Amino acid sequence: MSRVLRRSSYHYLVRHPWQALLSLLGIALGVAVVVAIDLANQSAGRAFELSMESVTGKATHQVVSGGDGLPDSLYTRLRLELGLRHSAPVLERHVRLADDSSRTLHLLGVDPFAERPFRSYMGDIGSRLDGGIGAFVARPGAAVLLDGTAAELGIEPGDSLGIEVGGRSRSLILAGVISADDERSRQALSSMLITDISVAQEVLGMEGRLTRIDLILPDDPAGKAQLAAIAAMLPAGTRIAEAGSREGAAQQMTAAFRLNLTAMSLLALIVGMFLIYNTMTFSVVQRRPFIGLLRALGVTRGEVFRLVLGEALVLGLLGTAAGLLAGILLGRGMVQLVSQTINDLYFVVSVQSLSLDPGSLGRGLAVGVGATLLSALKPAREATQAPPRLVLSRSGQESDLRRRIPALSLAGALIFLAGIGILAIPSRSIVLSYAGILPLIIGLALMAPLMITLAARLLSPVMGMLFGMLGRMAARGLAAQISRTAVAIAALSIAVSATVGVGTMVTSFRGTVVSWLESRLSADIYISAPSMVARRNDAVLDSAFTNALFELTGIADLNYHRELMIAGNDGYLQVVASHISETSAEGFDWKAGDPARAWPAYRAGEAVLVSEPFAYRRDLDVGDTVTIPSDRGPLTLPIAAIYYNYASEIGVVSIDYDAYRRHWDDPRLSGVSLTLEPGIDHGTMMARIRGLAGGDQEVLVRSNRYLLDTSIAIFDRTFAITNVLHLLAVAVAFIGILSALMALQMERRKELGILRANGLTPRQLWGLTTLQTALMGLVAGVLAIPMGIVLAVCLIYVINLRSFGWTLQFALLPEFLVQAVALALLAALLAGLYPAWRMARSSPALALRGE
Repeated sequence: MSRVLRRSSYHYLVRHPWQALLSLLGIALGVAVVVAIDLANQSAGRAFELSMESVTGKATHQVVSGGDGLPDSLYTRLRLELGLRHSAPVLERHVRLADDSSRTLHLLGVDPFAERPFRSYMGDIGSRLDGGIGAFVARPGAAVLLDGTAAELGIEPGDSLGIEVGGRSRSLILAGVISADDERSRQALSSMLITDISVAQEVLGMEGRLTRIDLILPDDPAGKAQLAAIAAMLPAGTRIAEAGSREGAAQQMTAAFRLNLTAMSLLALIVGMFLIYNTMTFSVVQRRPFIGLLRALGVTRGEVFRLVLGEALVLGLLGTAAGLLAGILLGRGMVQLVSQTINDLYFVVSVQSLSLDPGSLGRGLAVGVGATLLSALKPAREATQAPPRLVLSRSGQESDLRRRIPALSLAGALIFLAGIGILAIPSRSIVLSYAGILPLIIGLALMAPLMITLAARLLSPVMGMLFGMLGRMAARGLAAQISRTAVAIAALSIAVSATVGVGTMVTSFRGTVVSWLESRLSADIYISAPSMVARRNDAVLDSAFTNALFELTGIADLNYHRELMIAGNDGYLQVVASHISETSAEGFDWKAGDPARAWPAYRAGEAVLVSEPFAYRRDLDVGDTVTIPSDRGPLTLPIAAIYYNYASEIGVVSIDYDAYRRHWDDPRLSGVSLTLEPGIDHGTMMARIRGLAGGDQEVLVRSNRYLLDTSIAIFDRTFAITNVLHLLAVAVAFIGILSALMALQMERRKELGILRANGLTPRQLWGLTTLQTALMGLVAGVLAIPMGIVLAVCLIYVINLRSFGWTLQFALLPEFLVQAVALALLAALLAGLYPAWRMARSSPALALRGE
């Protein structure tokens, strides 16, 4: 019997290719989105991991500073006084190519004579260069690239290579190339630009300074004794850290971002599950007479159950396979969006290609097949429940579902309340937050049949007044085929509600940021050097230039700051040392603390100000203390106030600039802002400032309005990938509507044949189908509005707060609600064009042939 059942499944799928194809397409799209985001996340993480691995090498520990580097004399002392032969100085920064500002390279300055134990690719560099090691050490501006990178850039040994560092143009000479033995090493070295330590110091303007000192220490009592000896020798402001701590801290910075992308990608799969459920349910309904005959002939419930699940498994495997291939193709575009966002928000990462991680593909396979089988469980169970006699009755399912509408609605309400209960749990877990949103979506979906039934009753008289008999038939058809229409409408409403929810969240976020920027950007002109990270100003201005700025006439108010990232014991600290005038202080928006007390303590260097995300992530409040590694040792200061700041997700610690100078050996500035006296022309002053900069360093001189527009453009760019994900989710829902309408067309063939036989013209049949399709879209759009508002509230007040620590002002724009209804209506109408055409062309004789 099992062979007969398998053949029946095969013939059914072959005889209904469109239905199978739409199911495969829905599964494939859902899986593709999940896989693409996972691959993009993994590729960005792998690129950063490989970059850190190539820079860290085999080091076990690192000597690091609490400021912007440490003196290279410390390396000499460690090497000579303690006899640390396995030690190496390192100076590193990211630089841009002069002729391609979008391409970044990781500049690594090393001592080639100390490199052999640490980085294997530097061990025999002398044998790879014309002129030996002397060509690398003694030649001014000598640099080395991976052979593949050099070929990609079109340069050969002896050619010059232009780079930009903090707005300064520098020229290096390619002394030679290195090769890698395996793919992993090639990926790790693809963005590396290696120079001698002295060349790196000159190029980066950090003469006498190092980023860190790498160490290899044994994990035994002798190694612990060496650690103690090193710690005793280190000056204040320096410390020993494990080699992998920086990579872990950086990955922690992007964890919430990557998790949110993954959660957003699952939305398309959730919508796809409705499509799978709809397809499998229809396949069961369409074959109810056949299943009834099988049951009457002795086929067991278990065999019928396995029949339906077997079909779902075949569709799941085929759709998932297609989804994996599509996910790889889609991931190539997604990886650029993900890496661009990481570069804008966090740190520089150079992703040259998509890494095909087997784990991502395996997760995609499990998710696709698992979602398909899960969606098919209920239809498979329904196929086995009814006795053979009742299975042969087509009207049974519709009447059964209508009887169960109150129970489904009650279950939906209870599940919805359970989701609210999960979200109300006092936790900062992002996973738990998304786990609370899923019951909200499921609960609202279960209440869809009740909403559709009520909508059909309300719309029937209205449609009758507007379109006559066809209008009433279209409205009543929503409830008459509730088993078909409910699933399709629910899928579309969920996809559109995501557009409303995320759109409202982005709009609220954008409005909050714009309001914050307008209050903070009170100066007329802002001056800085080009930075590698869009939302962080880590470059420095030339000291002679800043001194000239302070001597300008026509300046009513002047502010300046130094910004740097410091690796602390619990992750990175973004420290901003600022001179803030009385006028600029008025632009701060406080979350906690008394400004009348906070500002005097801040300006005296006796306290710090921290941003809202910093306080939230560390569970700090006014009066608590913050410890900052400095050049004079750990600096512990109380928090005077907490202020709103939307420029950094990891949070900002703000310290007075004079206090910074007392604890850090760093006289440089990252930025200066000027407020001009009345009557001073802005354009003339900006031209004078650019003239002061000279030709050695590019300086960004921007007006208030230009800086505001640029900041908003960066903000919009960071949400580009979110918009792509929602469009894909709507595409899956579009396929769901098309599948449902195709199913209705096949299921209602005899009913429509009777209508045609009783005088309904093809044009009227087209109108009936189009009206019913439009009503499905209208109802889905209306249902999407409350679902979208609920989702927006969760995203703004739960997900965003727990992910990033920001407080946003809720802003619901009426046009979003109108767009939601229009989007659902348009998607449904487009999806209904082909089924309406097929129905209008159907032959009444063929439809009634079996009667």
